[in-house]
Amino acid sequence: MTSPSPEPQTSVNPFEGVDEEGRMAPAAYDAILLASFGGPEGQEDVIPFLRNVTRGRGIPDERLEEVATHYRANGGISPINEQNRALKAALEAELERRGINLPVLWGNRNWAPYIKDVLQDAYDTGYRRLLMVTTSVYSSYSSCRQYREDLGMNLLATGLDKKLQVDKVRQYFDHPGFVEPFVEGLQDSLAKVREQLAAADKADGKIEVLFATHSIPTADAEASGPRDREFEEGSAYVAQHLANARAIMDRVPEAAGLEWQLVYQSRSGSPHTPWLEPDINDAIAELPAKGVDGVVIVPLGFVSDHMEVIWDLDTEAMETCSELGLAAHRAPTPGIHEKFVAGLVDLVCERTVENTITDRPALTKLGPWYDVCRPGCCANLRGEKPTIAGADSTVGVQ
Repeated sequence: MTSPSPEPQTSVNPFEGVDEEGRMAPAAYDAILLASFGGPEGQEDVIPFLRNVTRGRGIPDERLEEVATHYRANGGISPINEQNRALKAALEAELERRGINLPVLWGNRNWAPYIKDVLQDAYDTGYRRLLMVTTSVYSSYSSCRQYREDLGMNLLATGLDKKLQVDKVRQYFDHPGFVEPFVEGLQDSLAKVREQLAAADKADGKIEVLFATHSIPTADAEASGPRDREFEEGSAYVAQHLANARAIMDRVPEAAGLEWQLVYQSRSGSPHTPWLEPDINDAIAELPAKGVDGVVIVPLGFVSDHMEVIWDLDTEAMETCSELGLAAHRAPTPGIHEKFVAGLVDLVCERTVENTITDRPALTKLGPWYDVCRPGCCANLRGEKPTIAGADSTVGVQ
């Protein structure tokens, strides 16, 4: 058993020492918390998992079963948990390679291992300060604040809010470790699409690149990011994706002169609520009229090949391409690419006293992002909840 660290000094504001750029002073941590969405691991798990995801929205099981077909078609198993196990192992290996003695814990928001249980186990083991790395990289309610809320609510639920401090690394959308695997992926996918076109006697065929990400309600998109900054299209979420797409295109000589666009997928909820558009399948349907013969799909919004990538892109989008006679290839997500794993460890080292990295790289002008979220950043439009790791947090701040 690890020797317990001192109890946090709850009379001290943990955000003292944050500089004007939102950087937090390095600290001593006991462990890393890899936090993710979670997913079912069998047919019997599917509906309980979807109930967790939609808790509080009053959605009947009949509606949930419509979404469940995506999981049913894959044996009721989401790949995300196995991917997180692989990422955890890769992080542990990279930490060991560098001689960094920080254990990696793993907890999910919506399925076992639940964050609540992991926090309790961490405290019982003797850990007193954790540094959270999430598998959601952009700024929006669902990909940042909701994680901070889940941690805040679970710390309160376990009574650990004054005993266990949890901080969070910055959103890393434009960190080289996240972006560069997509650069390699775009290069490889372009080559594969050109091979397909050559085989179809269309060697000079026109190719377009579609950068795909999760759609979110337009209101949430407009509320993303801090309130004291202006963003392209009025949204940090959209602006971050657009900036990343440009950075990737600029780094791939083979993509010079190609048209590209940002498209969205995985829409859910009421059809009367505006969500970000265009939907990827609608965008693909318009390509033949533009004289496009081939498509590269870059899953820019995702860290790993989980269900929304496998279903929405590899199944539905590819079927649309096939029906329209378009050559197509989907680039890989970062997964456990060595640059991605090394980048995550670099993000940890930005925040630690030992093995400190002072350089904070960012491949767009929007970053590097803040260690501590600004007041009102990525607001919860459905009502505020207890949060951690923000300048307006209510848990862990005195």
